Amino acid sequence: MCVACFSRRGLLGGLGALALAGCSQNAETGRQQLVLVSDNQLKQMADAAWAELTAKTRLVSDPAARARLDRIGRPLAEAAGRPDLDWEFVVFDAPELNAFVLPNGKVGFTRAMLAFASDDDELGSVLGHEVGHIIARHSAERVSQELAVNAGVGIVQALLSGEGGENAGWVGAALGLGAIYGVILPYSRSHELEADRVGVELMRQTGLDPQGAVRFWTRMIARQAREPQPLEALSTHPADDRRLAALQAAVGGA
Repeated sequence: MCVACFSRRGLLGGLGALALAGCSQNAETGRQQLVLVSDNQLKQMADAAWAELTAKTRLVSDPAARARLDRIGRPLAEAAGRPDLDWEFVVFDAPELNAFVLPNGKVGFTRAMLAFASDDDELGSVLGHEVGHIIARHSAERVSQELAVNAGVGIVQALLSGEGGENAGWVGAALGLGAIYGVILPYSRSHELEADRVGVELMRQTGLDPQGAVRFWTRMIARQAREPQPLEALSTHPADDRRLAALQAAVGGA
């Protein structure tokens, strides 16, 4: 049966039931999350992405660079309480300032980011942030949000097409943009601030000085100030002054 043949109430009710079924509370952050994908599904996707990335991107050959990353990152990963993940820390030979984590526990740093961190505490602040994304289950939440947004836009398009709406495609595109700027990007900014807070707590647990996070981001913001920055509403990251203020509050809060 065509989806357009279902009633408006049935379609919207089905989406609402899906959202309710996927809502759960994260024990570490205390926040309700929409999670529609399993850890195993995320791991499979991350394994494939990591295999492709490591096959196509040159790694730093200096064993001391990876040893430094592993020495500081391993205790943070252990503090995360996710022994089910095969944690790995890799340095990519790239000039961009970048670091990332995949939901299978693979952490990547660029050569430039490793060099930019002036001491162990600064490096630990970035690693703690990345591990914080794992604890907070941000990957699962982001994938689930996009699935829900896509489903919601598809339902509206189906309802419009079922009622003879010749502009269903245009309206669907507009709704998609609204979801990106109104839902996905704000959540991404929230994720960054949350990962900062979790990372600070991980630093405390592993004996690192959380002030390193403030030092690191003060220097990073000064560097970025020389480059044009997008409006916060159009960015996946919070505005620099907002992020630094939140970090200072987290560092001084306990």
